Amino acid sequence: MATGDLLTRARAGDGEAFRALVQPYQAELQVHCYRMLGSFQDAEDALQDTLLAAWQGIDGFEQRASLRTWLYRIATNRCLNARRSASRRRAKEWNVPQVEPPEPTRLGEAVWLQPYPDSLLQAALDAPLGPEARYERAESVSLAFVTALQLLPPRQLAVLVLRDVLGFHAAEVADMLDATVDSVTSALKRARAALQRRSPAAGQRPPAPGSAAEEAIVARFVRAWESADVDALVDLLTDEVFVSMPPVPFEYEGRELAARFCAAVLHAGRRFELVPTRANGQPAFGAYLRGPDGLSHGTGLFVLTLAGRRISALTRFESGVLPWFGLPRSLPSRGGAS
Repeated sequence: MATGDLLTRARAGDGEAFRALVQPYQAELQVHCYRMLGSFQDAEDALQDTLLAAWQGIDGFEQRASLRTWLYRIATNRCLNARRSASRRRAKEWNVPQVEPPEPTRLGEAVWLQPYPDSLLQAALDAPLGPEARYERAESVSLAFVTALQLLPPRQLAVLVLRDVLGFHAAEVADMLDATVDSVTSALKRARAALQRRSPAAGQRPPAPGSAAEEAIVARFVRAWESADVDALVDLLTDEVFVSMPPVPFEYEGRELAARFCAAVLHAGRRFELVPTRANGQPAFGAYLRGPDGLSHGTGLFVLTLAGRRISALTRFESGVLPWFGLPRSLPSRGGAS
């Protein structure tokens, strides 16, 4: 049915017509909310708030801009309100039994960060980008990029995502934020400078997803982790490798500290099984610790950031994220009890 007919019916209170109108944009709007909030759960909530606000305000849609732009305006402002009004999730203490981690390099700021399942990304990444977009699609959802975004002031974050990630024109962004073009331009300049300061130095590009080169690195990582071979793990890491574990704020930088962290986790006969998945366009694994009951119990999710043929970052998330990736809480141990 034509968009005009659906809009007329939606304004008359037809919920099915409204759902048909907004359904093509839901995946990309949720990823937009994720970039703004850094949290998969918060992005889901923000999307629902956006759709409710759009349904309640459909009579006010004057068609001066496209329906997509109007929805982005609502979503952006809902996310800004969430960032300003809600207290961010607090950091958690290290609570892994019988594992004493080394002293961290520093304590991270973006402790509420969560991974985003690749299974939900494709439809969003197929959405059209404006002519002024500066980031490649894969980079714009990577963990490093989303983390850097969270450290920007809310208005600068919104402007940078709308302008440089999605490619909206300055005038469109000004209208979305009830701002002037000059203020948008100024905010974008400050955001770009702040992001540049926080971005890691340019290194080797990661291998293409699903390529033989990526599969080779992944296979070596799995063998090393499942066999608790710390030396083999260290051989895979770049000199400046970065290890983090939100919502625990500990962050480790460099091969020596990363090796000490891995050794602490793999000590005393602890053996893991890794189940592959993907998050944020990157290789990821559900991590399962073998138990004496013949089961391997989910302990978290690892996401790898690759640079050339090495691992430049390892991010560990808590086990509560496993269901988002279709992974079970436990599974039969391949190697039996240990």
